[in-house]
Amino acid sequence: MRRRGFSGSVPWENEVRVRRYDGAYRWFLVRYSPIFDEQGQVKQWCAAGLDIDDRKRDEERLRRENLALREDLDLSSMYEEIVGSSKPLRRILSQVSKVAPTDSTVLICGETGTGKELVARAIHKRSNRSSRAFIKVNCAAIPPSLIASELFGHEKGAFTGAVQRRIGRFESADGGTIFLDEVGDLLPETQVSLLRVLQEREVERVGSSRPISVDVRVLAATNRDLEAAVDDGSFRRDLFYRLNVFPLYVPALRERKDDIAMLVEYLVERYAKRSGKRITHTSKATLELLQSYDWPGNIRELQNVIERAVILCEGETLSVDEKWLRRDTKVAGNSSQHGVLAEGEKAFAKREREAIEAALAESRGRISGPDGAAARLGIPRQTLDSKIESLGIDKYRFKRLRKN
Repeated sequence: MRRRGFSGSVPWENEVRVRRYDGAYRWFLVRYSPIFDEQGQVKQWCAAGLDIDDRKRDEERLRRENLALREDLDLSSMYEEIVGSSKPLRRILSQVSKVAPTDSTVLICGETGTGKELVARAIHKRSNRSSRAFIKVNCAAIPPSLIASELFGHEKGAFTGAVQRRIGRFESADGGTIFLDEVGDLLPETQVSLLRVLQEREVERVGSSRPISVDVRVLAATNRDLEAAVDDGSFRRDLFYRLNVFPLYVPALRERKDDIAMLVEYLVERYAKRSGKRITHTSKATLELLQSYDWPGNIRELQNVIERAVILCEGETLSVDEKWLRRDTKVAGNSSQHGVLAEGEKAFAKREREAIEAALAESRGRISGPDGAAARLGIPRQTLDSKIESLGIDKYRFKRLRKN
C-alpha cells in the first residue's frame, strides 16, 4: 500500500501498528498529503498520524463477540439438557440464579454428558456480562504443546510456526466470561500460568514479558475428582482453592429420573420435526424401560437413543429396542432378558479390570504422571479414566490404602 501510495500524486491513508519507546504497540491512521514543486511534481509527502488504538480494540472485541455468538447459536441445539423439573435440577438452577449476578469463580462438577457447559452458559446469560463474549476452551482437546498459546496468545516468532501475533482466549473474553472445560486436564506448567491470571488478572503472551490486564470471569468444569487429584499431586492445591470458590454439582440423569418423561417428549418432538415425521406418543413399555435404565452416558446417551428411535419409527408411536442400551448397566427385570455379555467379552472385561486394578495398586491410586497407572499400562490418562468409569472400578480405595 505504501508503494502504491507514494507512486501516485493524490492523498492517501493507511492503518499501521507501531511500537512506542516503552515497547507498547498502538494503532495509528496515517494520512499522507503530497507537496508539489513549481513543476507540479511531488517533492515531499506530509504525514499526520491519528491514534485509533481504542477504535481498533473495539472492532476486534466486536469481531470476537460475533464469532462467539455464532458458536453460541451453533450450540443452541444442546439446550434440551436443561429441560426438567425434578428436585435435583431445581436445586442447581436455584444456585445458578444466586451466583450468576456475581463475578465469583464457579467450579462445575459432574459426569460426562450431564450438561456442565449448559450450566456455565446459563450463569453467563444471567450475569452482568451477558452482552459480552462467552469463550469456551476445551482443555482436554488442545494439544499440551499449544495450550499456553491458546489460552494466553503468542507473539510472532515465539516458537516454530508462530508466523503472526495471536490473541489468546483470555484476551478474547475480556469483559465477558471464559469457560474452561475439563480444567483437570491442564498440565502443571499451565496450571501455574492460570493461577497467576486468577490472582493478578493479567496474562502474558508466549514470547512476551509484557503483562496485559484482562477483566474476565472464570467458569471451570471437570468430570474428575479434583480433590483426589490434589492428593495425588496431579493438580495444584492453590489453583483448586482459587477455582473452587462456588462449587456446583450437576446431577447425573439417574439422579433425576423424574425428568426422563419430559426429556423424552421434548426430544421426540425435536427429532420428529427435523425428520419430517409425526410421532404423537411413546409406548408405555418404552417409557418404563428408559426410566429404569441407569444412563451412564447421561443426557448425551439419551439424545442418541431417541434420535435413533425417531429415525426408525414408522408410525405415530415411538418405541426403543432394549438392545440399544448398554448391557452392562442395570435395568429393570431379569438380566438375561436384557442381554448378557458373551463369555469372551466377560473374560476380556475381567482381565482388563484385573490389569487396571493391579496398576492402580502399584501406583498407590495415582493415575497420571510418570509413575501413575496410565503410564504403567501404556495408555493415555483420559482413556484410563474412561475405562475406570465404564468398569465401575472404585479408584479411591487405592488412595485410601496409600493413606493407611
